[in-house]
Amino acid sequence: MVRVKASSTATTQSPANETALNDGNGCVASLSPQTIVRLARNEDVASIIELDPIAKQDQGRRAFIANAVAAGQCWAAVGGVDAEDASALLGYGVLNQSFFEHDFIPLVMVKDSARRRGVASAIMRMLESQCQGGKLFTSTNTSNLAMRRLLVQLGFIKSGQIENLDDQDPELVFVKLRTSSGPTNT
Repeated sequence: MVRVKASSTATTQSPANETALNDGNGCVASLSPQTIVRLARNEDVASIIELDPIAKQDQGRRAFIANAVAAGQCWAAVGGVDAEDASALLGYGVLNQSFFEHDFIPLVMVKDSARRRGVASAIMRMLESQCQGGKLFTSTNTSNLAMRRLLVQLGFIKSGQIENLDDQDPELVFVKLRTSSGPTNT
């Protein structure tokens, strides 16, 4: 893994004026030099499950996480002095092509104590940087106002709605239309 250094990376400002740095080698630094987003490894799985309250209770979610890590589809936000340490995990996200063969982010989760610090933004930007196609899809429940706000800030637009997945809480589908050379301007 390569640590990101501000002098050797491109810098972009997020809507919340948090810095995100991409070194082109699968690492993004955000918030501080000690916070990175990197490809999750097998040794991260237990820490990912520990920070995800659904995974703690649901074997299907645990299997999804393990399969995503094994397939190279899961990215981990890690912070602290030793960013190699899985115990410093702040959040994770998954990117796959499970939505009609388009790039799709089925899951982003941030540890409660790390929320509102730009971790989800950094994860989302890293996942977007891995996309191959012109469209990036994701979805969230209508009730998840924080995620809906984040998606709008990151340039996603509402693309549709799915009823009857969760009682009285429709799933909203969002898309980010990307240029052939990368993300659209946000």
